[in-house]
Amino acid sequence: MAGKIFYRERRKIHEEEKQPRFKVVAETGTNLKFYGEHLRKQELEQIAEAINAELILLKHGENKGKDELADVRG
Repeated sequence: MAGKIFYRERRKIHEEEKQPRFKVVAETGTNLKFYGEHLRKQELEQIAEAINAELILLKHGENKGKDELADVRG
């Protein structure tokens, strides 16, 4: 079974900035640790290809306030 890597686009980044735009949120089905906090799309694609994992882009909602945050730490 191929693993899955869930990632999202960073919110506080501008198009003209030369910083990585994506953040890995979760992964499943792989035995992989991410050491970089933010990654470029090309880096994510290379990692996914190397470990035969599927990349899944998470969509964020319209509301950017704190009301949409959920505590999932248990």
